[in-house]
Amino acid sequence: MDSDDQERERGITILAKAAAVTWRNTTINLVDTPGHADFGGEVERALALVDGVLLLVDAAEGPLPQTRYVLSKALAIDLPVVLVLNKVDRPDARPEEVLSEVEQLFLDLAHRDEHLAFPVVSAIARDGKCVKGVGVPGENSDLGPLLDAILDTIPAPGGDAGAPLQALVTNLDASDYLGRIAIGRVHQGTLRKGANVALLGGPKDGIDQGPQRCRVSYLAHFSGIERTETDAIAAGDLFILAGIESVEVGDTIADMENPVPLPRLEVDEPVLRMSFGVNSSPFAGREGTYVTSRHIAERLRKETLGNVSIRVRETDSPEIIEVAGRGELQLAVLIENMRREGYELQVSRPEVITRMIDDVKHEPWEDGTVDVPDEYVGAVTQALAPRKGRVNDLRPGDSGRTIVGFLAPSRGLIGFRSLLLTVTRGTALLHQSFAGFQPWAGEVPHRQGGAMIADRIGEVTAYALDNLQQRGTLFVQPGDDVYEGMVIGECARDEEMVVNAVRAKEKTNIRTHSHDDGVKLAAPKIHSLESAIEWIADDELVEVTPKSVRIRKRHLGLEDRRRAAKGQR
Repeated sequence: MDSDDQERERGITILAKAAAVTWRNTTINLVDTPGHADFGGEVERALALVDGVLLLVDAAEGPLPQTRYVLSKALAIDLPVVLVLNKVDRPDARPEEVLSEVEQLFLDLAHRDEHLAFPVVSAIARDGKCVKGVGVPGENSDLGPLLDAILDTIPAPGGDAGAPLQALVTNLDASDYLGRIAIGRVHQGTLRKGANVALLGGPKDGIDQGPQRCRVSYLAHFSGIERTETDAIAAGDLFILAGIESVEVGDTIADMENPVPLPRLEVDEPVLRMSFGVNSSPFAGREGTYVTSRHIAERLRKETLGNVSIRVRETDSPEIIEVAGRGELQLAVLIENMRREGYELQVSRPEVITRMIDDVKHEPWEDGTVDVPDEYVGAVTQALAPRKGRVNDLRPGDSGRTIVGFLAPSRGLIGFRSLLLTVTRGTALLHQSFAGFQPWAGEVPHRQGGAMIADRIGEVTAYALDNLQQRGTLFVQPGDDVYEGMVIGECARDEEMVVNAVRAKEKTNIRTHSHDDGVKLAAPKIHSLESAIEWIADDELVEVTPKSVRIRKRHLGLEDRRRAAKGQR
């Protein structure tokens, strides 16, 4: 069901999706939710659609932080659970141990005795096989035991099809032909195509808007992974409708004669914010289609319509917009989507959103788990220490690997993923989830080296880089275009260095062997969007275009940077 390009590239679920299957004359609606806490807004919306959950756990890896996050949300609203141990055919599968770990997780999170009784199904999802209990499915197995467990464990939806209409909108889509599309669930009554309904939205500027009269022009339900047009949808089923242009996530579609709203969706507040601005570099407008503040603002407003966990706020400058989200990954996915759609923009380093609780400054903290080879456990704990991370769990994992559990402030984990991959030579697996607000942990160090900054515009030459590569790590290669104030590398020392990266070799009549040696350059470090956002300091920006990711100083000119530094003192 993961159809988005970024979902396939990253191997994660970003957007919740729905499908429907029929088993024993019963329609089962399935909603695939993200597990990562950064996309928790999708999880909370998906849970508003369902009557129970399938908890999918890898039979080798066991429960991860995102497993705890999603399960905690489900148990908080008393949803019944069917546990599915997947990939039981792996050579390193340990289903009995994983089941014990999941049971411990339920003991930690359950607040009712009924939560501790759940059926277990072992599956090989890739082959479409499963078996009831802990075991390995046989050759002739199918998904019947799983579908039977769903029918036996998860109750049929409540609601009276003859009652006045109440339907909750949990997601939005768009179509060039139908306009804005609302997706949600009918809680009471029957939703009919062509009917006049009342739209009950949230208050605007603190003023209740009252019911708005609307007409349903298009109505469909899920059939497999497709959408099939229909004339009516009864209580308990999911709907897709069009014809209501002003609908937003959390709105109630109600009976015109008796409009009663459902509780609006409540989602966790954002913990990180960034500044999105118009690209003001000398190369602005070269590669992008949408480059103005109006284009960027409209795209961000469109994002907030369907993504309730994103917050957008105007700033004192009309060219800069503040965007807040659940985490670094969620904001990076948004920026990458805008980049692929043809937008040019520049973004700042993420910063945490703090709160004052009992007159004490608090900041967001995260629970994390690192799965790492045994020989790198020391490197992981050393990387966590300066970032105020506290190791709270250390246990053996798969053969030759160790599971390191820790608690750390969110700002300390900005850039931690790339550092972790570096110190473990790409062998570590990191999982994080939001752990709440705790008192401010103090100063957290950033990168070790200073910025190597170009002093003029031009094309990078191999001759110039040959001298510069001894001073640090380069981000550019011969032939790249640079401009004054663009960061072209990281110094070995903790100080900035302004350099000439476009200097050409002087032409002379002297011919010597040492003079004419070929230039040998080390491969440059090419930053991805995420690594660039992690690397920059507070006085730097990432320039994002459809074709390039560049790092630059907030003030391009040397004198401008000196004046800004004096002003901060």
